[in-house]
Amino acid sequence: MKETTPTAMPPCFERWCQRFDDVFTHKAQKREFRHYVGGLLGESERKNLFQMADNAVGVTYHRLHHFLTESPWSSGQVNERRLEIMNKCTQTRISRGFSLIIDDSGHRKSGNFTAGVGRQYIGEIGKTDNGIVVVTTHLYDGRKSLPLDIELYQHADSLAQGKQDPLFEKKPELAIKLIDQALNRTYQPGIVIVDAGYGNNTSFLLELEKRQLKYLGGLAKNRKVTVTQTDNIQQTIRLDELAQSLPKEAFTEIQTDLDKPKTLWVVTCEVEISSLTGKRNIAIVMNASTFSAATDIDYFITNISSSIVTPQWIVDTYSQRNWVEVFYREAKGWLGLKEYQVRDKRSLLRHFILVFCAYTFILWHQLTGGLRRRWANKPLNTFTEALEAFRTAMSFRFIDWLNLNRDVFAAYKASLGYIWA
Repeated sequence: MKETTPTAMPPCFERWCQRFDDVFTHKAQKREFRHYVGGLLGESERKNLFQMADNAVGVTYHRLHHFLTESPWSSGQVNERRLEIMNKCTQTRISRGFSLIIDDSGHRKSGNFTAGVGRQYIGEIGKTDNGIVVVTTHLYDGRKSLPLDIELYQHADSLAQGKQDPLFEKKPELAIKLIDQALNRTYQPGIVIVDAGYGNNTSFLLELEKRQLKYLGGLAKNRKVTVTQTDNIQQTIRLDELAQSLPKEAFTEIQTDLDKPKTLWVVTCEVEISSLTGKRNIAIVMNASTFSAATDIDYFITNISSSIVTPQWIVDTYSQRNWVEVFYREAKGWLGLKEYQVRDKRSLLRHFILVFCAYTFILWHQLTGGLRRRWANKPLNTFTEALEAFRTAMSFRFIDWLNLNRDVFAAYKASLGYIWA
């Protein structure tokens, strides 16, 4: 049964929402905040405004829509409160030394009326299409994976003056702004992890170094580096040509076990790169022992000391970036991150932050053990398991409410044109 009602939500949900009450100025905002986040957590496969309102007794589409689009509240303040809540609990606190992952994610969007929409590369489908892209910062500390901040990338085609428009900002520029937001909270990341879209951008790396941040990022295969050979002769060479020139013995075999066991061959070396002062460490990672046999070759750059940068460190550290992909998969698949019925930038960001709140609600209860004690007889090791435990609680309490309010539910069904008898 997909239906629910706000009055039958588990007590832990109300206690969580009460922590946001002083962020809102009106009683209606507090009510619709509960309705919206509760709808995102519900069992319905679709999480757009109409479907969430249709599946809950006592929730109306127009009130939800007004809350998301017109009501005067700050998504930034809501997001800050969400992170403050995480920081107040021992099991969920944001400690120093975490990995700060920068990534962008897109999804298809038809038409040209939605803010930021344009023909651009959409990662989830692996090709260029009409859609929107968001840039996010994400925390991973070995125990928890937590979204921090999000910004909408406004494609040049969506702006009146294109790339000359004052509102146009490149993705690396947005990423730096999000990193500064994290640093302004006095967060102390141990390393910033980025893919080649950011790691290949020298200006972006310089901005990280200006903030005294360590990083590990991807590089393009055609990036040129200067290598000092044994006889002190310097050679400037493309990364793929360097990989091809190295003997098989230069690579170290590494075993990794993410989604499934995998063997990689890795080599690290110090190089010089144009526009970067001094030397940096690069790594070449292949899925075969020789360049000719490899079908997947990745290149990385880091400003971490050579005494730390080993083949195993490269593989283990960059593999943490997989957690942001897991988050996108869960947020899109279970919480409706890309299902919205709004078009302006402010409403889009509000939706994204409310999805972050729903995700963090489940994560907080997973880490603190509340759902496990009351609604499960097995460990809740994943987000999906914890979400299912909460949905079990929602279903149980709704059935309990239904037994006491059959006439109310019958009237609700009658308003939709159905008979409950």
